[in-house]
Amino acid sequence: MILKIIIVPFAMLAVVTARHSYQGYKVYEVQQKTREQANFLYELEQSNSNLDFWHLSKRLNDKAQVLVPPKEQRTFVADLMKNGFQYSVLVHDVENTIDDYSASVASRKPVSAEDRILHGYLRHSDVNQYLDELASKFPAKVKVEQIATSYEGRPLKTITINDKRNNSVIFLDAGIHAREWIAPATALYAINQLVENANENADILSNLTWVILPVVNPDGYEYSHQMERFWRKTRKPAGKCIGTDGNRNFDFHWGEVGASSSACSETYKGDAPFSEPETRAVRDEISKLKGQCKFYLSLHSYGNYLLYPWGYTSDLPDTWRDIDEVAQAGAAAIEQATGTKYTVGSSTNELYAAAGGSDDWAFAKADVPVAIVMELPGGGFGGFNPPASSIETSVKESWVGIRAMARKVAQKY
Repeated sequence: MILKIIIVPFAMLAVVTARHSYQGYKVYEVQQKTREQANFLYELEQSNSNLDFWHLSKRLNDKAQVLVPPKEQRTFVADLMKNGFQYSVLVHDVENTIDDYSASVASRKPVSAEDRILHGYLRHSDVNQYLDELASKFPAKVKVEQIATSYEGRPLKTITINDKRNNSVIFLDAGIHAREWIAPATALYAINQLVENANENADILSNLTWVILPVVNPDGYEYSHQMERFWRKTRKPAGKCIGTDGNRNFDFHWGEVGASSSACSETYKGDAPFSEPETRAVRDEISKLKGQCKFYLSLHSYGNYLLYPWGYTSDLPDTWRDIDEVAQAGAAAIEQATGTKYTVGSSTNELYAAAGGSDDWAFAKADVPVAIVMELPGGGFGGFNPPASSIETSVKESWVGIRAMARKVAQKY
């Protein structure tokens, strides 16, 4: 008898693995009233990799949001009570909210490209297909390139819009954190508006070239769709665990603060700067644009923040007012249009110190004069899980701010 040996690629292993269940997981909201309480939550986030802090800042009277597995809940609540925290349970069973989300997506049958973007979260292959469709439909306007391959072999594609000599460049990326689905959705809506509604956006195309990478971390993005909804990191093995936090992996003050050396942590910095092919792809593309790129915008969620360097220290760069002017323009435009308020400031001063971020690196190493992280609105049962029904409102509101920031950059540079 001849034995057949079948080799299964690493990238396919997840297919036969059971989907992670969030049954019994709770999301707690915890108010920090004192500096001691804020420090306690920060230390807890750094020391316990089983707790997933969805929102955490240093601001007094702010409310942290934490995903807690069943086995940690008794100890977690005891620690809160011991330290005098006020808290509530936002979500009593996270698994039920995921079921509700899946049903809402399955019930829609979108038709046009814009409808697909506005009413459902596109999978990575669909994202790339849309980019290719635009390149075929508008060959004079756009160029689509595969700039790299992810660890599991997925193509990372950028779309370049209005590529003209002497234009200033805006580099926009999204999806470096896998679970933040609203970020790629917003990037796709930006692409849709810039290409398919170019006449309405002539003011931000006349002297600007846009380079957009809608999904930086496709392996994690797909894994969060298929297997583990709140997966954050990349998917390259790291010791006994998997994945690196891409936004702690850039080579500027790498690993100094707010980044973990534990491979199982949500904020694992990686075993070296740019250890991930996905972060190297961002580095290489922005480096090619050195001198031309005037605005780096990275889309994340959630929290309604417009953040800029530095992420490793509370000090501000000498030219922080130039960045602040652009960010304030975005915040003002959104508030005027919808009433939604954004907090503007440096990452460390508004949230917490986190070294190794892409915006710090772009500003310091690639000489991009304006580098901003846009933390988009959350929604649904827990901020990372906005239902499909809220996509349209969120991306259209966010586009108002992105347009305003781009206009300000066009005026300044």
